[in-house]
Amino acid sequence: MDLVETIAELDTAPDLHAARLLVLLATFAGADGTGNVEGLTKLAKLDFLLRYPVMLERALAAKSHSTRDVQLEDHERMSVESEMVRYRFGPWDHRYREFLNILVSKGLASIAIDGRKVVIAATERGRTVAASLMADPVFEAYARRASLLKRHFDLTATNLMRFIYDTFPEIVTLRSNEAIRP
Repeated sequence: MDLVETIAELDTAPDLHAARLLVLLATFAGADGTGNVEGLTKLAKLDFLLRYPVMLERALAAKSHSTRDVQLEDHERMSVESEMVRYRFGPWDHRYREFLNILVSKGLASIAIDGRKVVIAATERGRTVAASLMADPVFEAYARRASLLKRHFDLTATNLMRFIYDTFPEIVTLRSNEAIRP
């Protein structure tokens, strides 16, 4: 198998995506484990910035924050681990429900409905698994960048969506389901 095939297969590996989301959820749970992500829209916007570190760098600069901790690798400037598409509310991956179902079925995350809002949280077991992932060099960049997201972008879904639209107007001009490029 060549490198291109290997990379293409990574995009279809739901466990890899679920692991990235688990790192994000565990980071938002905080040290006391009580935090969560309110809404699929917020999860998608945070995941967009996690998957597209070039965009995270731009987002931090737009808020006048240091971009030093993003620590972009050269290959990340020209490519993305897994593309997202423009959907109704901006960046989206049609597999979020699949990824979340994997996490819930393994007891790593919980999903609750609060009014019209979906509340997604890492379980205690999920936080333990996420801590192991974050200690692995393969997930170190995700852990560092998820921490930046928690520190600087823990906004309501609506405010985060507005920020994304304002900071990345090129996304708004894409047709629905068109891939977002770095």
